[in-house]
Amino acid sequence: MTMNFRNRWTMVLASASATIMTSHTIAQAPAPAKPGVTVTPFIAAPVVAVPVTEAPKPVPVLPAGSTAASGWNVPPKWSDVESTGQYASVRGRETNILVEDSGQSWRGLRNGPLTFYGGIILLVIPIMLLTFFAIKGPFRLHEKLSGRLIERFNSAERMVHWTMAFSFLALALTGIVILFGKHILLPIIGASAFSWITIIGKNIHNFVGPLFLFSIVAFFFLYVKDNLLSGRDFEWLSKFGGLLSGNHVPSGRFNGGEKMWFWLSIVVFGLAVSISGMLLLFPNWNTSRELMAQSNLIHAGLGTLFMALSLGHIYIGTIGTEGALKGMKEGYVDETWAKEHHALWLEEVKSGKRNAKTAGVHQPAAGDD
Repeated sequence: MTMNFRNRWTMVLASASATIMTSHTIAQAPAPAKPGVTVTPFIAAPVVAVPVTEAPKPVPVLPAGSTAASGWNVPPKWSDVESTGQYASVRGRETNILVEDSGQSWRGLRNGPLTFYGGIILLVIPIMLLTFFAIKGPFRLHEKLSGRLIERFNSAERMVHWTMAFSFLALALTGIVILFGKHILLPIIGASAFSWITIIGKNIHNFVGPLFLFSIVAFFFLYVKDNLLSGRDFEWLSKFGGLLSGNHVPSGRFNGGEKMWFWLSIVVFGLAVSISGMLLLFPNWNTSRELMAQSNLIHAGLGTLFMALSLGHIYIGTIGTEGALKGMKEGYVDETWAKEHHALWLEEVKSGKRNAKTAGVHQPAAGDD
């Protein structure tokens, strides 16, 4: 019963499907043409797409060096970059110079010959002075102190001298750390301690530098009138002032050696080191990098030579000459000291040509003790 029912429904569905397909075929078939009438089949024409063209846009004018221009970021050859201006977003002098040959030259000279030979000079000069002191000893007075004192330096002259001396000492010590520290201190105390010492020394160096410049200018105007060279100074220089013989050559307030040191230290070394230091201290003076590198070499080179030669001046003014330091400390020297070292100056004082104070305090002992 169930099987017959299923077969019956299958036959019904098959008949319905056949009927539908036949009707669809008849509907798609073209209608029969009438006798004597020609039927032309309809063929749809293809649709042709017409391109839509827009009006050309004006090309904007780009400013010079604009990053919107094509090819602006193509890296140039290194040979074309050296000392040749390139694009830079920060405006200023030489900000568009990416590579500069003078920087490599500066590094080679600063870390090479300047440090090596400068270190040798700073070691050789003290050794020579100490050897001379061990052999000859200090220059002592031949006669006893008279007890009569003569003013050699007034308070203003001594104040300027000591200001220059202490500022020079601070600059010398910190300069040695900056120039030679990484070769001497760094291996001993380590990077952290050396960093702190160098930073502190750099700041001391930068702030004391202008004070030193002020002191040498004041020193020049206070002492220049007594440091003008004359014929007798060349006689003193020809005999080395009696340095080897032990007999001092008569001189004025300052002898030939002191005058030469005045012009060499104040005018040549003092001004050159100070001016080059100011260029390094104030780079915002629109200075070029090449000038900064040259200033650094001049500052370090002349500064090292200045320190080395100053050791001779310090030696003569302290342990090398009996009674010399007392004159700069207290302002007065004994008449015996003045007679043996600056006889012509003593004559000017006694004759009234120089207005110098005198006193009658008896010296308790010779020298600076």
